[in-house]
Amino acid sequence: MMKTLLTVVIGLLPLAAAAQDAATLQRMFEAGQLREVAASGTTDAAPAAIYLAGLSHQKLGEREQALAAYGRLAAGAGGPVWQAIGASAQQLLQGQLDAAMQSADAAVAAGGTVPEAHYQRGLVLANRQAWSEAAAAFDRAAQLNPSMAYAHYNAGLAHYRANRTDQMAVRFEQFLKLAPKAPERPEVQQIMRTIRGR
Repeated sequence: MMKTLLTVVIGLLPLAAAAQDAATLQRMFEAGQLREVAASGTTDAAPAAIYLAGLSHQKLGEREQALAAYGRLAAGAGGPVWQAIGASAQQLLQGQLDAAMQSADAAVAAGGTVPEAHYQRGLVLANRQAWSEAAAAFDRAAQLNPSMAYAHYNAGLAHYRANRTDQMAVRFEQFLKLAPKAPERPEVQQIMRTIRGR
């Protein structure tokens, strides 16, 4: 019995390490350490790390590297949910909004508890300027992973565009708590000052 339990625990250690690594990379991404995060998205990295690497390349303006990272996911790294997330991210970056939406919907359908599926869906909806739906998608991502600062940030932006400044303020306050070193911090603080000054 003890040997079986030990085997199970040892088997779970790589999963725990991968989750820890993804959480560390997420914090680095949220602190603007994009170069380091982009370099972490090797072919043997966890799907969440590859996705963050793609997002980092994209923020750095490295379109081809972002497409390559998303392509690793689309090729099947991490299973059907991540495959759909990767396909959606590639399609969105290539301006194929309808295809990106279909892939994002497939990701959510295949993995409703994967926060990145809802986050990617939110990105597509924001690009389609469907602000209320985008806010709901980012809110769902934040609900599934409360420490995902950019889910709160993007939800705040989407609520702002949907003229829901009350909801925007709540999301932005959470973002500021979670990502004190984020490059967007001054922008968010300025928006909050403007809103509070009304």
